[in-house]
Amino acid sequence: MTEAHPVAPLSDDLLAQDAVRESVRDRYRGVLGQATAVAVELYSRDELSLVPEGATSASLGVGNPVRRAGLMPGESVIDLGCGAGIDTLLAARLVTPGGRAIGLDTLPEMLAQGAANARDGTVTNVQWLRGELESIPLPDASVDVAISNGVLNLSPRKGRAMSEIFRVLRPGGRISLADIVLDEELPPEVMTDPDAWAG
Repeated sequence: MTEAHPVAPLSDDLLAQDAVRESVRDRYRGVLGQATAVAVELYSRDELSLVPEGATSASLGVGNPVRRAGLMPGESVIDLGCGAGIDTLLAARLVTPGGRAIGLDTLPEMLAQGAANARDGTVTNVQWLRGELESIPLPDASVDVAISNGVLNLSPRKGRAMSEIFRVLRPGGRISLADIVLDEELPPEVMTDPDAWAG
């Protein structure tokens, strides 16, 4: 006689998307308040002079999407995965007068840090939104430009995230992404490991 083993319930979350998202959140909560030296490698002195030290020292990006975005006064721009707000605040400076920048992040702690940095830098044309890349809490065709710095790679549903970006862009809108791209397939056990995604 064989012993029966309980069967785990089936899940709609076949790629462990919820686990990936929670692992990413945990990893970024863990770096709150820690200083980095990333910004001095990616931004010019002139760019860094436009944002407060709190945004500079908390930068976690992989590039400089603002520099390539071609932002103009009067435009609205969303920074997807804004973190402490370095790119959001730079964008806000470049779209004045008449423009606005929106910082989107999944962590309320990051949004609070971005808002504090905006106050420190006296940047007033900025809005902070909590949300996911795969479900951006904005109406259709509501922004001119979408920027993102090292965040799209963290999404477990990149196709859905790109669809959302295109949804919120106005006709003729632009995207400027700085990110990490794989040029070869990773083993399935890595692709479904939440810690590997967050890393």
